[in-house]
Amino acid sequence: MKQSAVFAGIDIGASATKVALVDARQRLLASDIRKTGVDFEACAHEAMGAAMASCGLNYPDLACIFATGYGRHNVAFAQATPTEIACHAKAAYYFFPRQITLVDVGGQDNKIIHVNEHGRRDKFKMNRKCAAGTGAFLEEVAQRIDVPLDQIDSVARQASHVVHMGSYCTVFTKTEILAHLRAGEKVPEIVAGLIESVVKRIVEMDPLSGEVVVSGGVVAHMPILAEMLARHLEHPVLILPHAQLAGAFGAALLAAEQSPD
Repeated sequence: MKQSAVFAGIDIGASATKVALVDARQRLLASDIRKTGVDFEACAHEAMGAAMASCGLNYPDLACIFATGYGRHNVAFAQATPTEIACHAKAAYYFFPRQITLVDVGGQDNKIIHVNEHGRRDKFKMNRKCAAGTGAFLEEVAQRIDVPLDQIDSVARQASHVVHMGSYCTVFTKTEILAHLRAGEKVPEIVAGLIESVVKRIVEMDPLSGEVVVSGGVVAHMPILAEMLARHLEHPVLILPHAQLAGAFGAALLAAEQSPD
């Protein structure tokens, strides 16, 4: 493998598209994150173009491109399309080369991946086909109380207590929010309760044994979620570096490993 070789990973999620470029030493060179939109391949090209431009590269400079995520089969210029599970496990083991439990909280789904001491995925679990407990849930219900997505973390940190939510359904939760507001609860306490409801959905999915690491766009923008999960589990929870890039970075690492010399 040429020491100057560059490898790309593209993660096309339902909410966001992420690109990561790595060199032959598996160092992150550049990245890009943007909303996916309705044209998956066009978005992939735009994200790739932005990432390459940031470090003066063009497509001929790339040795291999792997695509993953919800829209991975829509990237015609990718050489392979590994699963999200494989890519997230690869990224997690790169930063934490030991046995861990990875919790990925995404825009449309959550994944719990048990990675063994050799970096192999022992088992995994995904949430039911429902937005509850995901970034989409938080974004939609936060709109009901006029809290922008990028302010959820800071608003939740202002809470003096947590308003416990009895419903996980997005529609029912909106009704429950109104009831809490009518009862005099403040917005920060309600937002903290919404994040707590996501934590509860996560711990119901699968046992979170051993060392727990959290990734995904939600925790990248709302690290308080990892803190609340740690309090619930009663032991520390780590956040994966470049948390929102986990899938794209893992895809790039796999591309680097599997690319011919």
